[in-house]
Amino acid sequence: MLKQYLQFKLSQKLSPQQIQLMKLIQLPTQAFEQRLKQELEENPALENGKETKDEFDDNMDEFDNSDDDFNENETIEAEDINVDDYLSDDEIPDYRTQANNYSADDEEKNVPYAAGTSFTQHLTNQLNTFRLSDEEYNIAEFLVGSVDESGYIRRSISDIVDDLAFTQGVYTDEKSVEQIFQIVHQLDPAGVGARSLQECLSIQLHRKEKYPDVELACNIIDKAFDQFTKKHYKKLLQKFDITEMQLKDAIEEIERLNPKPGGSYAGNNRMVEHVVPDFAIKIVDGELELTLNGRNAPELHVSREYSNMMKGYKEAKEKSKSQKDAVLFIKQKLDAAKWFIEAIKQRQQTLFVTMSSIMHYQKDYFLSGDERKLKPMILKDIADEIDMDVSTVSRVANSKYVDTPYGTKLIKEFFSESMTNDQGEEVSTREIKKILETVIEEENKRKPLTDEKLATILKEKGYPIARRTVAKYREQLDIPVARLRKKI
Repeated sequence: MLKQYLQFKLSQKLSPQQIQLMKLIQLPTQAFEQRLKQELEENPALENGKETKDEFDDNMDEFDNSDDDFNENETIEAEDINVDDYLSDDEIPDYRTQANNYSADDEEKNVPYAAGTSFTQHLTNQLNTFRLSDEEYNIAEFLVGSVDESGYIRRSISDIVDDLAFTQGVYTDEKSVEQIFQIVHQLDPAGVGARSLQECLSIQLHRKEKYPDVELACNIIDKAFDQFTKKHYKKLLQKFDITEMQLKDAIEEIERLNPKPGGSYAGNNRMVEHVVPDFAIKIVDGELELTLNGRNAPELHVSREYSNMMKGYKEAKEKSKSQKDAVLFIKQKLDAAKWFIEAIKQRQQTLFVTMSSIMHYQKDYFLSGDERKLKPMILKDIADEIDMDVSTVSRVANSKYVDTPYGTKLIKEFFSESMTNDQGEEVSTREIKKILETVIEEENKRKPLTDEKLATILKEKGYPIARRTVAKYREQLDIPVARLRKKI
């Protein structure tokens, strides 16, 4: 039996301009400049610079009234544009490989790169100072190419031997690779090419002059690394028959070492992060003053030359097929230019309105710089206040920086959830974390406070939170457990 059903389906189709706006909003200043540069290069109908109002209005009139006598197949309608094409990753524009702080929902987190010699090339150049056979050089070059951004080679020798055979055509054994490792370990910066933290620290210590403190430090790392990392100081004192002062001096020697030798080289393979504040907040006569970075407000206009071409076609008596094809291209470029200009204006307004709302919401903090005065604030609080979508506020908060009298801050740092203190008041979790951080800084490092004791102290200060919550906040602050905070 054939049955018929009537089904209503509500769907929303984003316009190309809305898509452009969402993408533009999440771009920080530097990435926005690259995006602007790309658009100017790709669209000849878009020009940078100021144009008189009359000329601009004329251009827009000519553009808006350029429908002429196209038939339906020739007219470019917004509905015909596939949204998926706008969101496709098949052709990633240049700016997407140069941005440094995208929002959390963006998988691409690339940042501007620094010109110069790469870390790998820096290491490879040093191999030329050793006398190596062709096979030894090939193995050394392969090992150098396996060094990660921290300066380590985190692969087993057996895997390296297999890869040399399959990918380089170099047939060798583990003993030969181990010998070449000793050469790589002589490269600068000291510790590069290590296979573990223990080996990294040991390499650096063995390069130092053998003072008593250094020799003891070498013995600790080479012979009692596990006890050292767990801070079992009493066992170390017994094992090496030394005084607390000797142990303290040796530990200070170890603490001066670099656990990530790759990070010390400015021209390494890692991208170099450059943060440019998108906003600035100043205190003027006791009041907060917000400004948007001027680099976010370019002066753009539609090309008068392209508008004139459209006008010329409109006035032409005879219109050939090639002229119609050309004018379709021109109209497409003019559409894109107009959309882009409007999207930039909306971007500027959205950024300023959002940051202004955040600034006023956290006025007490911005006037004092005291993190304990940060109010509980979630994305919805700001979204409701400015009547925008939560996702829009998220794009601004997750990817933008603001220059304040207290340093440059990532805007999302001003957001936090709330909890109730013993007086029934709503307080920010940021406030509690700040107090927790202060308590730990002031503790006796010979007897660090356990999470249970920290919870008791916070309760005495009016913040009744559980031990497991203290542990969570401590981990979020990147503070180790009590045993690992212990010092002699």
